[in-house]
Amino acid sequence: MSKISKTWYFDEPGSKNTESVIKAVSEKIDETGIKSVILASTTGKTAIQFAKTLGGKANLVAVSWKTIAPENIKELRDQGVTLCAFENYLPLHEVGKELVRNTFYAFGQGMKVCAEVVLIAVDKGLTPPGEDVIAVGGTGGGSDTAAIIRTTSTADMLGPDMRKRLEIREIFAMPLKRKWYR
Repeated sequence: MSKISKTWYFDEPGSKNTESVIKAVSEKIDETGIKSVILASTTGKTAIQFAKTLGGKANLVAVSWKTIAPENIKELRDQGVTLCAFENYLPLHEVGKELVRNTFYAFGQGMKVCAEVVLIAVDKGLTPPGEDVIAVGGTGGGSDTAAIIRTTSTADMLGPDMRKRLEIREIFAMPLKRKWYR
């Protein structure tokens, strides 16, 4: 049996798509019943937007490659958002994974970020491996990409057990134009 699912495409990447991505994620939660959203949020502002709009509809994990702004930490915790801030932890930048990272870039910066935040959340013990989650990433700021991803660890993402590998099950929001960053 086939299922037709709505996909959101944006003309350009970037933060101007954040509100539309939040709406797409909310609709996907209703459609699928997935209750975990792992999203990139450098300062915490994007995570606050998601938390306010989704209003407890899902468990949110906000992953930041910097320290989340102190003024946002309390609000995020009050909203029940799990926070993960790290420095110098980029699983797709390890030797041997550069090809994987560059392959994700073919889908855009946001897709690469979606994969990374899922790997980080599992590696840091914030979400278990083997579950479907909604991953959200962006290009330069805000959100412009969302996907359903089967979680896994960095160690298992390309491992010998096919059942444990990273699986991108559905991309349901993304920009049509891509920017490549390194």
